[in-house]
Formats: sequence, structure tokens, C-alpha cells
Amino acid sequence: MDHHSLACPPPDPNPRKPKLQAPPGTCDTHAHIFGPQSRYAYSPKRGYTPPDAPYEAYKHLHETLGVDRGVLTQPSVYGVDNTAMLDAVARDPDNLRAVAAVDAGVTNDELSRLNAAGARGIRVNLVDPGGMPFDTFDDVEAFAARIEPMGWHIEYLVHVHEFAELDALARMPVDAVVGHFGYMTVSRGVNDRGFQAFLRLFEKGRVWVKMTAPYRITNRNDMPYDDVEPIAKALMTARPDRLLWGTDWPHPINKKPMANDGDMFDLVVGWLPDGNIRQQVMVENPRRLYGFD
Repeated sequence: MDHHSLACPPPDPNPRKPKLQAPPGTCDTHAHIFGPQSRYAYSPKRGYTPPDAPYEAYKHLHETLGVDRGVLTQPSVYGVDNTAMLDAVARDPDNLRAVAAVDAGVTNDELSRLNAAGARGIRVNLVDPGGMPFDTFDDVEAFAARIEPMGWHIEYLVHVHEFAELDALARMPVDAVVGHFGYMTVSRGVNDRGFQAFLRLFEKGRVWVKMTAPYRITNRNDMPYDDVEPIAKALMTARPDRLLWGTDWPHPINKKPMANDGDMFDLVVGWLPDGNIRQQVMVENPRRLYGFD
């Protein structure tokens, strides 16, 4: 594969200060550290090549947005080599956590080491090509029993409206997290049968949803992605105690014009109607799920 043909645009390097205020203790539950490439080599199986997005730029983003805590998610370009991410978490272990990628052969000792390094879950990418390690959902289910004693969860990159194993998420011994508002193209509408099936599962409280990356599901070419708001409202009405917020910085393989992170913050946080809900979604929910003190 020619990785250069799948190069990513960089994020806007100058995030604007948002108009809306982040409550103290706000946690960005979804971002990635990339590179520097000279130090952390990418997987040869990767599906894209990102520009460097190092810890320093991530920290600058959070200082600008008023964000105190973060959860880094293992990107597919590193496969199951979590080094770059865990090195970043080690720079601020009180305020950062990780969602790691492992394969089924990972030892219990290695899982314990990841736990000590700040990992609180594993990522299973069922959408993108790359180095993601589980072939079937049965493999994932068998693995879930191993991480349950640590209180970890599994984060799925999945299109919820066409996910055949939706019911399996409710059977799992661990909680599930899904990103990007469920990753359903909004043109299907909130009454789509697949989305409604997902909402019924979401109401049961074993699944968390990240309000991240509206540009991945919108039909609009540019901000504001107002067609995503009905999806956000449906999720918020169902289980505000299971919603999370995140930046998706540095927005890998974003095919839309790159929005400024300050503007994106105001857009998505603006879908949360009041201070109590913002406190719940941005502070309390991630504190529980990721084990911040």
C-alpha cells in the first residue's frame, strides 16, 4: 500500500479559546498522539500516515480549551505497539489515561503492566484497515473475560446502525464504549431501525457514547454540522449519565475542511443544554469510567 497517498491534513495549529467555559475537571476522552515519527515508527500495515502530533501540541490544545484531563486512544497506525501513547501518559499520570490496543496473545503480566501505566480499556477497531488484532467477535468476547477483573472496558470503532453483534455488547462482562456519536451517517436519520436498536441498548446502561468528531458523520461540508444535533439530542435524552465528550484531536483522515478546535468545542458543548449536564458529561462520567481520583 502506498501510505503517502493516504496522508492526513494536520489540525489547525492555533486553536481558538472557546466562547463556552469548560467546567473544572473537564476530560477530553478521545485524542491521539502521533510521533515524532523519527522516534516512534508506524506499523507497515497502517491505513494512513498522519503528520506528527506530539504531546506538546496536545497539551497546548488543552490549555487553550480549558481542559484538565485527557484519555489517549491507541491509533491504528501503531498497531499493538502502545509505546508512543504510554510515554505521553507517563508525562502527566494523574491527569491522563489510555485506551490500548492488544492482541489475543497478550499475557496477563503485560495487561497488568498496561494497567499500571494508565490503560483503562482496550480498543477494537472494526471499521478501518490497519493493525487491529481481533478477527471475530468471538475472540473479543473471550478476551473481555480476561480484562473484567481490572475494571477495564472495550472501546469499539463501529457503525452502530449496521453492527450485527449489537446484542453481544449487552452480554459482555465489561462495559462498551463507542465513538463518534455511534458513527452513523446522519442522512439515515434518528428513526433509522439500526440506530433505534442501538438506542434501546444504550438505554440499558452498559454502553457509553463519545460525542466526538461530528465531521465524520455529517452531510455538511463545513461547520456548523447542524445535522448531527438530532443524534446528539437522542443520545442525551436516553442516557446523559453514559455520554462522554472528546476532541478527536488531531482529527486523523478528516476529509472535510479542518475546523478550528475552539469552534468545534463550542459546537459540540453547545449541544449540551445546561451547566448540570455539561458537568455530568465532561467531568463526572469520565471520572467514573476512567478512574480519575
